[in-house]
Amino acid sequence: MLRKIIYISTIAILISSCAKVPITGRKQVKLLPDSEVLAMSFQQYNEFLSTTKTITNSSDATMVQNVGTKLSQSVKQVLKSKGMEHALDGFKWEFHLIDNPEPNAWCMPGGKVVVYTGILQYTKTEAGLAVVLGHEVAHAVAKHGNERMSQELLASTGYMALDLALSNEPTETRNLLMTAAGAGATVGILLPYSRTHESEADRLGLIFMASAGYNPEEAVAFWKRMSTQGPSVPEFLSTHPSDETRIENIQTKYMPEAMGYYKQAK
Repeated sequence: MLRKIIYISTIAILISSCAKVPITGRKQVKLLPDSEVLAMSFQQYNEFLSTTKTITNSSDATMVQNVGTKLSQSVKQVLKSKGMEHALDGFKWEFHLIDNPEPNAWCMPGGKVVVYTGILQYTKTEAGLAVVLGHEVAHAVAKHGNERMSQELLASTGYMALDLALSNEPTETRNLLMTAAGAGATVGILLPYSRTHESEADRLGLIFMASAGYNPEEAVAFWKRMSTQGPSVPEFLSTHPSDETRIENIQTKYMPEAMGYYKQAK
């Protein structure tokens, strides 16, 4: 009976929580209210900034602010042209450069962006930085953070149902099957969704940077530079597409669309 209740409840949640990603139209499940996700994001962002060294008075910091401002305006313009500006409800854009040698950047829900100094050796120019910021901003616009948390909530519900179904099995058998189910969910469900997020952010990021007046073709050069960092894990175990897959998708799938936006912006 309890298993049936869990199943029915899960189906009801899925039906009531279905949404679509702006521009791409991909269906996604968001179980958490955006307002709660944003509140958590803003708090964690402020806590992070209070414990790290931000750079403000430098040409690089100015570049981060300038590119970030152009991209945030571009996002608003693109979404407004499609009647999707509601996707930015509650956003409060911030762009900060921090002193960290790791080649990284990220954007929390609601437009809270951090760029590490270590990635500037790969971005090289404003256009290169626009590739990175466009990609990270796209994660926030597509509400990937909410979707990711929702996937994990659904996975945990599935584990509960499986545990109940195996309640009459010997302990060793139950533990073995539960461990196998956890590994299967990671490789078969959660990681592929994460790669979907990355590919979606590549597509949207190109649109946003192109609409801001940056040549999206710079994305190919940037990702080729990033591929020189060293060996990577096999694609099926990675949350990111392989460098070869990413570059091929950018060139063949996403570039024609992005160039259309770039020509309009020129």
